Amino acid sequence: MSPVIGVLALQGDVREHLAAVSACGLRAVPVRRPAELDAVDALVIPGGESTTMSRLLETFELLDPLRGRIGAGMPAYGSCAGMILLASEVLNGRPDQKQLGGLDVVVRRNAFGRQVDSFETDLRVDGVPGAPVRAVFIRAPWVESAGPGVQVLATVPPVTLTGAPAGRAAGRAVAVRQGAVLATSFHPELTGDGRVHALFCSIVRELTAAA
Repeated sequence: MSPVIGVLALQGDVREHLAAVSACGLRAVPVRRPAELDAVDALVIPGGESTTMSRLLETFELLDPLRGRIGAGMPAYGSCAGMILLASEVLNGRPDQKQLGGLDVVVRRNAFGRQVDSFETDLRVDGVPGAPVRAVFIRAPWVESAGPGVQVLATVPPVTLTGAPAGRAAGRAVAVRQGAVLATSFHPELTGDGRVHALFCSIVRELTAAA
């Protein structure tokens, strides 16, 4: 049976992620309740506001079940706020913010600045064939440090698409993978380029076939 990928439907670009997963040929369903989480083989965690999403995970009684599933090896992909939630540690977060701990990384929240500092650039992403990926950064995090088991898939180039220097963002990790867990600082669901989702779907297919 083909695997089913859930999209956490508490906040963020839920519809766009559902469409991107469906375009990979897998069934995609929204997840808001523990029973819905139990019914999926993998989960996408969209962008949004990470502290709000942390509270909503507790309100909808999803925090502990989701931690358990990810700890047991369920594939997960997080974009922007999803990356923050998947990290083992977050800088610039609220003291009561909860983490899912699927990635051995320290992430800096709002690392690129405020909403007005949002930007786009092209990135080479390991595991994504073809042309560079157009990356949309909106109040995005970056990976401050990563453990030895984390593979860095993409870093910020020295110059953005506008020709502006990337400054202290240059060389920062913005796409990472650790086993079955994938995360990006940027929003591939907003560009119509489905290759990052295709990479995640291939991870899901491989792991569910081997189970």
